[in-house]
Amino acid sequence: MKQLITDERDIFIDKQSGRDFNRDQYQLVKRMLRKDDILYIHSLDRFGRNKEAILEEWKDITQNIQAHIVVLDMPLLDTTQYKDSLGNLITDLVLQILSWLAEEERTKIKTRQREGIEAAKKKGKHLGRPKTKITQEFIDVYNDWKQGKITALYAMKKCNMTSPTFYRVVKRYEDKE
Repeated sequence: MKQLITDERDIFIDKQSGRDFNRDQYQLVKRMLRKDDILYIHSLDRFGRNKEAILEEWKDITQNIQAHIVVLDMPLLDTTQYKDSLGNLITDLVLQILSWLAEEERTKIKTRQREGIEAAKKKGKHLGRPKTKITQEFIDVYNDWKQGKITALYAMKKCNMTSPTFYRVVKRYEDKE
């Protein structure tokens, strides 16, 4: 990408996924784009995870803003190259197919993920973060707190817990008693 752009200030990097468009760098690029500018993107799926989102972004940039798009990993998707009606037809067809494929791939990934989680649950594997253990130190601090010797805030600090965690562990401890 750096060999295509001469000024480093014109390179914007998004660290977030392409799941939605609440990405600061992407929004900044869209605000800065003007007619006949060229937007280079690594892959079409950076525009979104479903066909409609991809097509909507493509249309917004190419028709409303009237900027060009070059998709680096798919040379057929280069609006600077194909300006005639046949070129536009080919670009539109490829765009439709690839945006559909991106959506299908996302659906497959979600299905595999769901199947993996279900399989792990069937095997009895614990998912998520382990529960905070009720230690003897916690019990001592809890007793001091209940007797009014220390404040809840001080108890949280001594146990190195956040407020929600502290009260969750207190509830678990009291339910066991």
